Amino acid sequence: MAVKDGGRADVRPLLTPLLARSIEVAAAGRQDLVLVPMPSSRAAVRRRGEASVALVARQADALLGHPFEVLATLAPARRVADQAGLGHAARRANLVGAYAVPARWREAVTGREVVLIDDVVTTGATLTEGARALTAAGAQVVGAAVVAATQRRGAPTHPLA
Repeated sequence: MAVKDGGRADVRPLLTPLLARSIEVAAAGRQDLVLVPMPSSRAAVRRRGEASVALVARQADALLGHPFEVLATLAPARRVADQAGLGHAARRANLVGAYAVPARWREAVTGREVVLIDDVVTTGATLTEGARALTAAGAQVVGAAVVAATQRRGAPTHPLA
């Protein structure tokens, strides 16, 4: 994504309302939700100077009037290979056990309904792993909100095709 990998902070005002709408849909009228952004690697955060997904999640929540708590409760548990170019099975295998909820954050999510936040969904492997880690920490993952989805190869270009 241009914001995350291209340093294009200028497009953030275009993406924030899209994510806000996605959050509204994923929340489905629920009030007491926690929004959990998918984390980037520590190296990526150092390189970019920010945790892009967490930043856009907070901006989207602000646009909605701050109805939700945004908590960066997921953390990388181990190194993973770059996902670019990997197919569905390889992405899933690459991410098994990749995220965890550190002990200091467990109480904040235990028993709470959570919506995962990410910038782009390709195969769903990242969101699946995030949901696994949060569920293991006692959270109830009720949905995910993303800015965009990549089109699967071979998929029709028109929803009615």
